[in-house]
Amino acid sequence: MKIIERSNFGRLIELLKEAGYEVYGPRALDGGLVYDHIEKDSDLPEGYKDQQGKGLYRLEKSGDPYLFGFAVGSQSWKKFLHPAEQRLWKAKKTGNGFTLLDPEPEPRPRMAFIGVRACEISAMTIQQKVYEQAAALSGNPATPDAPPFIVAVNCTHPSNNCFCTSMDTGPRVRSGFDISLTEILEDHSHYFIGESGSERGADLLAQIPSRQATEAEISRGKAATDKAAQSISRSLDTHGLKELLYQNYNHPSWEAVADRCLSCGNCTMVCPTCFCSSVEDTIDVTGQYAERWNKWDSCFSIDFSYIHGGPVRNSVKSRYRQWMTHKLATWIDQFGTSGCVGCGRCITWCPVGIDITEEASTIRNSPKTQEP
Repeated sequence: MKIIERSNFGRLIELLKEAGYEVYGPRALDGGLVYDHIEKDSDLPEGYKDQQGKGLYRLEKSGDPYLFGFAVGSQSWKKFLHPAEQRLWKAKKTGNGFTLLDPEPEPRPRMAFIGVRACEISAMTIQQKVYEQAAALSGNPATPDAPPFIVAVNCTHPSNNCFCTSMDTGPRVRSGFDISLTEILEDHSHYFIGESGSERGADLLAQIPSRQATEAEISRGKAATDKAAQSISRSLDTHGLKELLYQNYNHPSWEAVADRCLSCGNCTMVCPTCFCSSVEDTIDVTGQYAERWNKWDSCFSIDFSYIHGGPVRNSVKSRYRQWMTHKLATWIDQFGTSGCVGCGRCITWCPVGIDITEEASTIRNSPKTQEP
Protein backbone atom coordinates (compact mmCIF):
# COMPACT_ATOMS: atom_id res chain seq x y z
CA MET A 1 0.00 0.00 0.00
CA LYS A 2 1.14 3.51 -0.85
CA ILE A 3 0.77 6.86 0.88
CA ILE A 4 -0.29 9.70 -1.41
CA GLU A 5 -0.06 13.11 0.20
CA ARG A 6 -2.99 15.46 -0.40
CA SER A 7 -0.65 17.80 -2.29
CA ASN A 8 0.02 15.03 -4.86
CA PHE A 9 -3.61 13.93 -5.32
CA GLY A 10 -4.06 16.14 -8.39
CA ARG A 11 -1.44 14.07 -10.21
CA LEU A 12 -3.90 11.16 -10.25
CA ILE A 13 -6.35 13.16 -12.34
CA GLU A 14 -3.59 14.43 -14.62
CA LEU A 15 -2.35 10.89 -15.30
CA LEU A 16 -5.85 9.65 -16.11
CA LYS A 17 -6.33 12.49 -18.59
CA GLU A 18 -2.92 11.83 -20.15
CA ALA A 19 -3.96 8.19 -20.59
CA GLY A 20 -6.97 9.30 -22.65
CA TYR A 21 -9.70 9.01 -20.05
CA GLU A 22 -12.54 11.46 -19.55
CA VAL A 23 -12.54 11.90 -15.79
CA TYR A 24 -15.73 12.14 -13.74
CA GLY A 25 -16.18 12.63 -10.03
CA PRO A 26 -18.36 14.27 -7.37
CA ARG A 27 -18.92 18.02 -7.50
CA ALA A 28 -20.86 20.38 -5.27
CA LEU A 29 -23.34 22.13 -7.57
CA ASP A 30 -26.60 23.95 -6.80
CA GLY A 31 -26.73 22.77 -3.21
CA GLY A 32 -26.26 19.10 -4.02
CA LEU A 33 -23.70 16.48 -4.91
CA VAL A 34 -23.53 15.48 -8.59
CA TYR A 35 -21.24 13.29 -10.65
CA ASP A 36 -19.79 15.45 -13.38
CA HIS A 37 -16.75 16.03 -15.54
CA ILE A 38 -13.71 17.17 -13.57
CA GLU A 39 -10.48 18.69 -14.84
CA LYS A 40 -8.50 19.10 -11.61
CA ASP A 41 -8.62 18.19 -7.94
CA SER A 42 -10.03 21.61 -7.01
CA ASP A 43 -13.23 20.60 -8.82
CA LEU A 44 -13.90 18.03 -6.09
CA PRO A 45 -16.15 19.06 -3.15
CA GLU A 46 -13.39 19.78 -0.64
CA GLY A 47 -14.66 20.69 2.82
CA TYR A 48 -18.26 19.48 2.36
CA LYS A 49 -20.41 17.10 4.38
CA ASP A 50 -23.94 15.86 3.87
CA GLN A 51 -26.88 15.53 6.20
CA GLN A 52 -29.40 12.83 5.30
CA GLY A 53 -32.64 11.60 6.84
CA LYS A 54 -36.03 10.39 5.72
CA GLY A 55 -36.93 12.70 2.87
CA LEU A 56 -34.04 15.00 3.86
CA TYR A 57 -30.80 15.99 2.15
CA ARG A 58 -28.48 18.89 2.91
CA LEU A 59 -24.97 19.53 1.58
CA GLU A 60 -23.06 21.99 3.70
CA LYS A 61 -19.57 23.18 4.56
CA SER A 62 -17.85 21.03 7.16
CA GLY A 63 -14.95 23.25 8.17
CA ASP A 64 -12.34 20.57 7.39
CA PRO A 65 -10.47 19.84 4.15
CA TYR A 66 -11.80 16.33 3.44
CA LEU A 67 -12.19 15.69 -0.29
CA PHE A 68 -14.64 12.82 0.33
CA GLY A 69 -16.21 13.66 3.68
CA PHE A 70 -19.73 12.69 2.62
CA ALA A 71 -21.77 9.64 1.64
CA VAL A 72 -23.67 9.50 -1.67
CA GLY A 73 -25.91 12.03 -3.40
CA SER A 74 -28.97 11.52 -5.56
CA GLN A 75 -27.02 10.52 -8.67
CA SER A 76 -25.32 7.19 -9.21
CA TRP A 77 -22.73 6.13 -11.76
CA LYS A 78 -25.61 4.48 -13.62
CA LYS A 79 -26.11 7.78 -15.44
CA PHE A 80 -22.92 7.07 -17.41
CA LEU A 81 -23.23 3.29 -17.80
CA HIS A 82 -26.98 3.23 -18.53
CA PRO A 83 -27.82 6.71 -19.93
CA ALA A 84 -31.24 8.14 -19.11
CA GLU A 85 -31.88 8.72 -22.81
CA GLN A 86 -30.28 6.80 -25.64
CA ARG A 87 -31.16 6.91 -29.31
CA LEU A 88 -31.47 3.42 -30.74
CA TRP A 89 -31.72 4.46 -34.36
CA LYS A 90 -32.63 7.25 -36.76
CA ALA A 91 -34.23 6.65 -40.16
CA LYS A 92 -35.19 8.59 -43.29
CA LYS A 93 -38.24 7.85 -45.41
CA THR A 94 -37.34 6.52 -48.86
CA GLY A 95 -40.23 5.67 -51.15
CA ASN A 96 -42.26 2.92 -49.52
CA GLY A 97 -39.56 2.13 -46.98
CA PHE A 98 -36.88 3.79 -44.91
CA THR A 99 -33.11 3.88 -44.56
CA LEU A 100 -31.22 3.79 -41.28
CA LEU A 101 -28.95 6.81 -41.03
CA ASP A 102 -26.89 5.68 -38.05
CA PRO A 103 -27.33 1.93 -37.62
CA GLU A 104 -24.21 1.63 -35.46
CA PRO A 105 -24.18 3.42 -32.08
CA GLU A 106 -21.27 5.73 -31.47
CA PRO A 107 -18.70 4.28 -29.06
CA ARG A 108 -18.62 5.89 -25.65
CA PRO A 109 -15.45 7.64 -24.52
CA ARG A 110 -13.03 5.94 -22.17
CA MET A 111 -14.21 6.97 -18.73
CA ALA A 112 -12.58 7.15 -15.34
CA PHE A 113 -14.67 7.47 -12.18
CA ILE A 114 -13.16 9.01 -9.04
CA GLY A 115 -14.78 8.65 -5.63
CA VAL A 116 -16.73 5.42 -6.21
CA ARG A 117 -18.01 3.88 -2.96
CA ALA A 118 -18.21 0.18 -2.15
CA CYS A 119 -22.01 0.07 -2.43
CA GLU A 120 -21.79 1.67 -5.88
CA ILE A 121 -19.27 -0.88 -7.12
CA SER A 122 -21.69 -3.59 -5.99
CA ALA A 123 -24.46 -1.81 -7.89
CA MET A 124 -22.34 -1.77 -11.06
CA THR A 125 -21.71 -5.50 -10.70
CA ILE A 126 -25.42 -6.18 -10.25
CA GLN A 127 -26.38 -4.11 -13.28
CA GLN A 128 -23.75 -5.85 -15.39
CA LYS A 129 -25.48 -9.16 -14.62
CA VAL A 130 -28.75 -7.62 -15.82
CA TYR A 131 -27.16 -6.45 -19.09
CA GLU A 132 -25.45 -9.78 -19.71
CA GLN A 133 -28.67 -11.72 -19.20
CA ALA A 134 -30.56 -9.33 -21.47
CA ALA A 135 -27.88 -9.75 -24.14
CA ALA A 136 -28.10 -13.53 -23.87
CA LEU A 137 -31.89 -13.52 -24.19
CA SER A 138 -31.89 -11.13 -27.16
CA GLY A 139 -29.04 -12.83 -28.97
CA ASN A 140 -27.19 -9.53 -29.19
CA PRO A 141 -23.68 -9.22 -27.77
CA ALA A 142 -23.18 -7.28 -24.57
CA THR A 143 -21.80 -3.76 -24.86
CA PRO A 144 -18.21 -3.88 -26.17
CA ASP A 145 -17.23 -0.66 -24.43
CA ALA A 146 -14.16 -0.83 -22.24
CA PRO A 147 -14.99 -0.85 -18.52
CA PRO A 148 -14.41 2.45 -16.75
CA PHE A 149 -11.28 3.02 -14.70
CA ILE A 150 -12.50 2.87 -11.10
CA VAL A 151 -10.85 4.95 -8.39
CA ALA A 152 -12.74 3.80 -5.32
CA VAL A 153 -12.84 5.62 -1.99
CA ASN A 154 -13.46 3.68 1.20
CA CYS A 155 -16.41 5.26 2.99
CA THR A 156 -15.52 6.87 6.31
CA HIS A 157 -18.56 9.18 6.56
CA PRO A 158 -21.75 7.11 6.05
CA SER A 159 -25.12 8.84 6.19
CA ASN A 160 -27.97 8.17 8.59
CA ASN A 161 -29.74 6.25 5.83
CA CYS A 162 -26.91 3.88 4.89
CA PHE A 163 -27.33 0.16 5.60
CA CYS A 164 -24.57 -1.31 3.42
CA THR A 165 -23.37 -3.47 6.33
CA SER A 166 -26.68 -5.38 6.18
CA MET A 167 -26.21 -6.04 2.46
CA ASP A 168 -22.49 -6.90 2.82
CA THR A 169 -21.59 -4.19 0.32
CA GLY A 170 -19.48 -1.79 2.38
CA PRO A 171 -18.23 0.48 3.72
CA ARG A 172 -14.83 -0.90 2.62
CA VAL A 173 -14.30 -1.87 -1.01
CA ARG A 174 -13.06 -5.41 -1.58
CA SER A 175 -13.03 -5.85 -5.35
CA GLY A 176 -14.07 -4.31 -8.64
CA PHE A 177 -11.67 -1.35 -8.49
CA ASP A 178 -8.46 -0.30 -10.20
CA ILE A 179 -7.28 1.87 -7.32
CA SER A 180 -8.82 2.19 -3.86
CA LEU A 181 -8.15 5.12 -1.54
CA THR A 182 -8.73 5.69 2.16
CA GLU A 183 -8.66 9.36 3.12
CA ILE A 184 -6.98 10.13 6.44
CA LEU A 185 -7.09 13.53 8.11
CA GLU A 186 -5.59 13.92 11.56
CA ASP A 187 -3.47 16.47 13.36
CA HIS A 188 -1.59 18.26 10.58
CA SER A 189 -1.55 15.27 8.22
CA HIS A 190 -3.81 14.78 5.21
CA TYR A 191 -3.09 11.82 2.97
CA PHE A 192 -4.60 8.86 1.12
CA ILE A 193 -3.75 5.20 1.54
CA GLY A 194 -3.69 3.83 -1.99
CA GLU A 195 -4.05 0.21 -3.08
CA SER A 196 -4.13 -1.24 -6.58
CA GLY A 197 -6.81 -3.71 -7.62
CA SER A 198 -5.78 -4.30 -11.23
CA GLU A 199 -2.73 -4.22 -13.47
CA ARG A 200 -3.70 -0.89 -14.98
CA GLY A 201 -4.35 0.45 -11.51
CA ALA A 202 -0.90 -0.68 -10.34
CA ASP A 203 0.73 0.94 -13.38
CA LEU A 204 -0.95 4.27 -12.73
CA LEU A 205 -0.42 4.16 -8.97
CA ALA A 206 3.31 3.65 -9.56
CA GLN A 207 3.45 6.97 -11.43
CA ILE A 208 1.95 9.05 -8.60
CA PRO A 209 4.48 10.51 -6.15
CA SER A 210 4.09 8.31 -3.07
CA ARG A 211 5.88 6.31 -0.42
CA GLN A 212 5.36 2.93 1.19
CA ALA A 213 2.67 2.89 3.90
CA THR A 214 3.74 1.97 7.40
CA GLU A 215 1.93 -0.65 9.46
CA ALA A 216 0.60 2.13 11.69
CA GLU A 217 -0.85 3.99 8.70
CA ILE A 218 -2.44 0.84 7.31
CA SER A 219 -4.00 0.15 10.71
CA ARG A 220 -5.25 3.74 10.83
CA GLY A 221 -7.01 3.27 7.50
CA LYS A 222 -8.66 0.04 8.61
CA ALA A 223 -9.74 1.68 11.86
CA ALA A 224 -11.39 4.49 9.90
CA THR A 225 -13.58 2.08 7.90
CA ASP A 226 -14.26 -0.07 10.97
CA LYS A 227 -15.48 3.03 12.78
CA ALA A 228 -17.70 3.88 9.83
CA ALA A 229 -19.21 0.38 9.87
CA GLN A 230 -19.89 0.62 13.60
CA SER A 231 -21.59 4.00 13.16
CA ILE A 232 -24.21 2.60 10.76
CA SER A 233 -27.39 2.23 12.79
CA ARG A 234 -29.94 1.44 10.10
CA SER A 235 -30.25 -2.24 9.21
CA LEU A 236 -32.19 -4.67 7.07
CA ASP A 237 -32.60 -8.25 8.22
CA THR A 238 -32.03 -10.24 5.02
CA HIS A 239 -32.37 -13.72 6.58
CA GLY A 240 -35.17 -15.46 4.69
CA LEU A 241 -36.34 -12.10 3.34
CA LYS A 242 -37.19 -13.43 -0.12
CA GLU A 243 -39.46 -16.12 1.27
CA LEU A 244 -40.95 -13.67 3.77
CA LEU A 245 -42.07 -11.32 1.01
CA TYR A 246 -43.44 -14.18 -1.09
CA GLN A 247 -45.52 -15.35 1.87
CA ASN A 248 -46.94 -11.89 2.59
CA TYR A 249 -48.26 -10.80 -0.75
CA ASN A 250 -51.53 -9.71 0.87
CA HIS A 251 -50.07 -8.14 3.99
CA PRO A 252 -52.02 -5.06 5.20
CA SER A 253 -48.81 -3.01 5.31
CA TRP A 254 -48.92 -2.73 1.51
CA GLU A 255 -52.14 -0.76 1.83
CA ALA A 256 -50.71 1.34 4.64
CA VAL A 257 -47.62 2.34 2.69
CA ALA A 258 -49.76 3.06 -0.38
CA ASP A 259 -51.65 5.68 1.63
CA ARG A 260 -48.36 7.60 1.96
CA CYS A 261 -46.66 6.76 -1.34
CA LEU A 262 -47.00 9.44 -4.04
CA SER A 263 -46.03 6.97 -6.77
CA CYS A 264 -43.57 9.62 -7.96
CA GLY A 265 -40.82 7.16 -8.89
CA ASN A 266 -38.06 9.04 -7.07
CA CYS A 267 -36.83 5.82 -5.45
CA THR A 268 -36.37 4.17 -8.84
CA MET A 269 -34.68 7.20 -10.40
CA VAL A 270 -32.04 7.48 -7.66
CA CYS A 271 -31.54 3.72 -7.24
CA PRO A 272 -28.16 2.62 -8.65
CA THR A 273 -29.52 -0.76 -9.82
CA CYS A 274 -33.03 -0.06 -11.19
CA PHE A 275 -33.04 -0.59 -14.93
CA CYS A 276 -36.65 -0.18 -16.10
CA SER A 277 -36.93 1.66 -19.39
CA SER A 278 -39.41 2.30 -22.15
CA VAL A 279 -39.09 2.75 -25.90
CA GLU A 280 -40.41 5.89 -27.57
CA ASP A 281 -40.78 6.54 -31.31
CA THR A 282 -40.76 10.11 -32.62
CA ILE A 283 -41.23 11.64 -36.05
CA ASP A 284 -40.41 15.12 -37.30
CA VAL A 285 -43.04 17.57 -38.59
CA THR A 286 -42.21 16.78 -42.22
CA GLY A 287 -42.83 13.08 -41.78
CA GLN A 288 -39.47 12.31 -43.38
CA TYR A 289 -37.41 11.37 -40.34
CA ALA A 290 -38.13 9.04 -37.43
CA GLU A 291 -36.17 8.13 -34.32
CA ARG A 292 -36.44 5.46 -31.67
CA TRP A 293 -35.28 6.28 -28.14
CA ASN A 294 -34.72 4.17 -25.07
CA LYS A 295 -35.53 6.17 -21.91
CA TRP A 296 -35.51 5.53 -18.18
CA ASP A 297 -38.94 4.63 -16.86
CA SER A 298 -40.31 3.52 -13.52
CA CYS A 299 -42.52 0.67 -12.34
CA PHE A 300 -44.31 3.33 -10.27
CA SER A 301 -45.71 4.84 -13.47
CA ILE A 302 -49.21 3.54 -14.14
CA ASP A 303 -48.45 3.40 -17.86
CA PHE A 304 -45.39 1.23 -17.39
CA SER A 305 -47.44 -1.97 -17.04
CA TYR A 306 -49.98 -0.94 -19.68
CA ILE A 307 -51.03 -3.58 -22.18
CA HIS A 308 -54.13 -3.69 -24.39
CA GLY A 309 -57.08 -3.12 -22.13
CA GLY A 310 -55.27 -1.22 -19.36
CA PRO A 311 -52.41 -1.36 -16.84
CA VAL A 312 -51.58 -4.57 -15.00
CA ARG A 313 -50.81 -2.67 -11.78
CA ASN A 314 -53.40 0.08 -11.53
CA SER A 315 -53.08 0.80 -7.79
CA VAL A 316 -50.29 2.43 -5.80
CA LYS A 317 -50.39 -0.58 -3.49
CA SER A 318 -49.62 -2.99 -6.32
CA ARG A 319 -46.85 -0.78 -7.72
CA TYR A 320 -45.05 -0.32 -4.40
CA ARG A 321 -45.36 -4.05 -3.71
CA GLN A 322 -43.96 -4.81 -7.15
CA TRP A 323 -40.95 -2.53 -6.60
CA MET A 324 -40.02 -3.73 -3.12
CA THR A 325 -40.68 -7.42 -3.84
CA HIS A 326 -38.66 -7.24 -7.03
CA LYS A 327 -35.80 -5.40 -5.36
CA LEU A 328 -35.50 -7.78 -2.39
CA ALA A 329 -36.93 -11.07 -3.65
CA THR A 330 -37.64 -11.79 -7.32
CA TRP A 331 -34.40 -10.08 -8.31
CA ILE A 332 -32.61 -12.92 -6.53
CA ASP A 333 -34.47 -15.48 -8.64
CA GLN A 334 -33.65 -13.57 -11.83
CA PHE A 335 -30.02 -12.60 -11.27
CA GLY A 336 -28.79 -14.53 -8.24
CA THR A 337 -28.40 -11.49 -6.02
CA SER A 338 -30.46 -8.89 -4.23
CA GLY A 339 -31.22 -5.72 -6.17
CA CYS A 340 -30.46 -3.56 -3.12
CA VAL A 341 -26.97 -2.43 -2.06
CA GLY A 342 -27.96 -0.47 1.05
CA CYS A 343 -27.00 2.99 -0.22
CA GLY A 344 -30.11 4.53 1.39
CA ARG A 345 -30.90 6.80 -1.57
CA CYS A 346 -34.52 5.64 -1.79
CA ILE A 347 -35.05 6.72 1.84
CA THR A 348 -33.35 10.09 1.44
CA TRP A 349 -35.12 11.08 -1.76
CA CYS A 350 -38.61 9.82 -0.94
CA PRO A 351 -40.70 13.00 -0.49
CA VAL A 352 -42.72 11.38 2.32
CA GLY A 353 -39.82 9.52 3.94
CA ILE A 354 -40.83 5.91 3.26
CA ASP A 355 -38.10 3.62 4.58
CA ILE A 356 -37.63 0.26 2.85
CA THR A 357 -35.93 -1.19 5.94
CA GLU A 358 -38.89 -0.26 8.14
CA GLU A 359 -41.40 -1.66 5.65
CA ALA A 360 -39.55 -4.99 5.60
CA SER A 361 -39.35 -5.01 9.40
CA THR A 362 -43.10 -4.35 9.67
CA ILE A 363 -43.86 -7.42 7.59
CA ARG A 364 -41.32 -9.56 9.44
CA ASN A 365 -42.66 -8.62 12.89
CA SER A 366 -46.33 -9.28 12.17
CA PRO A 367 -48.32 -12.48 11.56
CA LYS A 368 -47.90 -14.13 8.18
CA THR A 369 -50.72 -13.53 5.70
CA GLN A 370 -52.04 -15.87 3.08
CA GLU A 371 -49.72 -16.61 0.18
CA PRO A 372 -51.19 -15.59 -3.20
